[in-house]
Amino acid sequence: MKIYPIETGHFKLDGGAMFGVVPKVLWSKAYPADENNQITLSMRCLLVMDGDRKILINNGMGNKNKEKNIQYFSLNDEVNLLGSLRALNLEPDDITDVFLTHLHFDHCGGSIDIDEKGNLLPAFPNATYHVSKQQWEWAIHPNKREKPGYPPENLLPIYEHGKLKLFEQDGELFPGFRVKILNGHTIGQAIPFISYNGKTVVYTSDALPTSAHLPLPYIMSYDIQPLVSLDEKEALLNEAVDNDYILFFEHDHYVQACTLECTPNGVKLKDKLQITELA
Repeated sequence: MKIYPIETGHFKLDGGAMFGVVPKVLWSKAYPADENNQITLSMRCLLVMDGDRKILINNGMGNKNKEKNIQYFSLNDEVNLLGSLRALNLEPDDITDVFLTHLHFDHCGGSIDIDEKGNLLPAFPNATYHVSKQQWEWAIHPNKREKPGYPPENLLPIYEHGKLKLFEQDGELFPGFRVKILNGHTIGQAIPFISYNGKTVVYTSDALPTSAHLPLPYIMSYDIQPLVSLDEKEALLNEAVDNDYILFFEHDHYVQACTLECTPNGVKLKDKLQITELA
């Protein structure tokens, strides 16, 4: 097995929204904001290659709503999904599986492309798209709060083209690739745990969007059940410390991955890593 970070660009969100009730005077020490109180966030995906199987975890915003994403989210895609794949001598046709932690637009917008005739087509035509059943049902019947985060053009073509495969429980989805379903950020977010070179790499998605979110109270305003997020985060951090996991961050613009340590003041970042250092 080999794993590779796949950069798909970066964007900006309001720092206050990203850190919830925590005052800016605290969170800005760990994660800087610009003059508009916005912070820069990555959309860092992960490619897992194991034999003939090539699993892409998440795929960024995609290109369908690029002008809107530039206007509202300052999307910068000079580094993008296609370029990152081609740097590994891969094309979208080579991907066999797309695993989506959840279906918010910044995690799955690259799932579907639009052709010159306006047809919506799977961006990875030979891939099966894996989503938790809980998240799929939540996303296609969205509540009013989350509805803008679930554009139907990102979702329905997956089903219409027969590419969707749902799972409902924690467990091993592929050899060395197990998932755990969480419900704090959104219902049915699925977090991958990947056994790699004697270590476990956790793709934290929006359970821990950045290393600056390690303190327990640092929970996004976007989370629909923040107290559930709090419990889930505490359990994940304790498990990670006890088992020496490596956390891989989707949104952290400054830290790709890290190990953790337990201190008198709680779980803290121990060592920053590049995932290629594990090869």
